[in-house]
Formats: sequence, structure tokens, C-alpha cells
Amino acid sequence: MNKSGWLAPVATLLLALANGTALAQSPDAWPTQPITLVVPFAAGGGTDSIAREFASELGKALGQTIVVENRGGGGGSIGAARVAQARKDGYTLLFATSTFATNAAWEQSKLYDPIKDFTPVAQLGNGPLMLVVDKSLGVNNVDELLKKAKADPGGVNYCSAGPGSINHLSGALFTQRTGVTMSHVPYRGSGPATLDLIAGRVQAFFATMPTMLEQVRGDKVKLLAMTSKERSPLFPSVPTLQESGVKDFDIKTWWGVLGPAGLPEPVVNRLNATANKVAKGQLISNRLKQEGANVVTGTPGEFGQMLEQELAVWKSVVDTIPKS
Repeated sequence: MNKSGWLAPVATLLLALANGTALAQSPDAWPTQPITLVVPFAAGGGTDSIAREFASELGKALGQTIVVENRGGGGGSIGAARVAQARKDGYTLLFATSTFATNAAWEQSKLYDPIKDFTPVAQLGNGPLMLVVDKSLGVNNVDELLKKAKADPGGVNYCSAGPGSINHLSGALFTQRTGVTMSHVPYRGSGPATLDLIAGRVQAFFATMPTMLEQVRGDKVKLLAMTSKERSPLFPSVPTLQESGVKDFDIKTWWGVLGPAGLPEPVVNRLNATANKVAKGQLISNRLKQEGANVVTGTPGEFGQMLEQELAVWKSVVDTIPKS
């Protein structure tokens, strides 16, 4: 056989293999390999726990392994940057929380743009924060807290899980909306902040419900109000901040899934539909309910719109915080 005689079959075979590879890697065939879900916090925390339960259920629904990768540090920015720089194929996703928006407003990272460098996939749930105070502070409602803060500007403080956290910026928003001056005491995480609140070394905390539920139920702190515009079904007798006289205060923590910018639409649509189904499933919905949160389902566009609105709110808050 001459050279031209055997080159033609080889070329045909190579073309067939190339087409087969392209087909196997096409968005319509996704997923054909394990997916990495980046959790931008250390292993063992509340966010990590919810993320692992979600990953397990998502993997079952997609028929593919979901590998949870913890990339803590930088208030979540290290994990977010990992996903922003990942391939746009749907195999690297970010388990995002409200800290994604608050930290982006606070730090304004040079590693990524929180809107341009990500594809919103699905919001999974949200829930209010709790305004709690040290019992020895001697206040029983928001009005009494405000009177105490106004009588001693800067003498009443609030703690947080760190600069740029939702606890920090919720407290800053509270002082802006009420006109009081309260000192911010940042910690490295909610755990040490909670311990010092119970010990009376700090006085107030805009805490997430998973952080503070057991402390409230154990009567170790005083719960004054919820930060959402609706009352919590877990504490129906506790007023919201709006009901307590703080106008336009409606803050919630949330969980969701993001991918790098430019994800193929078929991948986004399948992920969104599957994530919505998983969020409404018994395991995740019960977990969120136990922690005073609600399941949220919707389109990628709706999640993206929520993100933009959140960033605008937190940037306006950050712009009014005096820089040290």
C-alpha cells in the first residue's frame, strides 16, 4: 500500500476520535467527570457542613462524584479567586454565602470582580440574623439598647466574626440607620466572638442563627430582634428590627452556588434545575428549617439580580465607615 493509501484511513480515524472527544466534552454531555465544590472556609464549620450535605445530594442527582475542597482564608476571597480563575466547563464551582458579597464590598479584591468573573447558578436558601446582647447589659428590647447607646456614645460595642463579615456590616448598617455610635470589636470567627459575648467581654452581636440558636435556647444571651422583615417561625414572639423602629432593615444571610464567568448555558441550566430540586429535598430543606432558614429556588438570573442588589447595599454601607 502506498503512503496515500494508508494516510486516508488514519486521518478518518483521527477525525472520528476528535469528534468523539468533542462530543463527550460538550456541554450537553456534562458531567462526565467529578465536580469540585470549593468551600471558601475551613473544614468543620457550619457552612462546610451544609455544603457537604448539599454536595452529597447534588452528586446523587447528577450521577457524578462531587469533591468538596476547603479553601479558607481572606474572608472567603481565596476560595472565590480559585473558582474565578478555573476553567469554564462546570467542573469547578463555589459554595457561596452572604460573606461573598460583604467581603467583596469591604475588601474590593484585585483578584476578581464579584459580578464580571462569576456565573450565578442557584440560590439555595436564606435566613435572618439575630440581634443578641450580653444579659448583663440590662436591656430587654431594641429601644432600650438605643437609649443606652445614645447616652454613652461608643460605650456600647458589637462584635463580629471579622472585618467585612455580615455581622460587621449588619452592625454598621444598624448604627447608620439609627444614628447611634457603637464600637466594632472584630474576632477571627464567630466561635471566639460568641464566647466573649457570653462572658460579658463584648455586648452585642448580629449573629447568624446557626451560630447563636443554642445560646438563645440555653438562655445565655438576650435575643432582642430579627434582622429580616419577617418574624422567624422559630421565635414568633420576637419582633423584627423594622417592627422595633429601625426603618428599611431587611438583612439575611444566604447560601448559593456560583461558577466562573462564561459557563455554557446548558451546564448552567442543568445545574440550576438540579440544585433547585436538591434544595427542596428533605435533607437540605429540613437542615435549613432547623436553623431558622428558608429554601430559596429560582433562576440564575434572579440569583444574579439578588447578588447585584446585595453588593450595592453593602458598598453603600462600607463607603460610610470611617477608614482607620
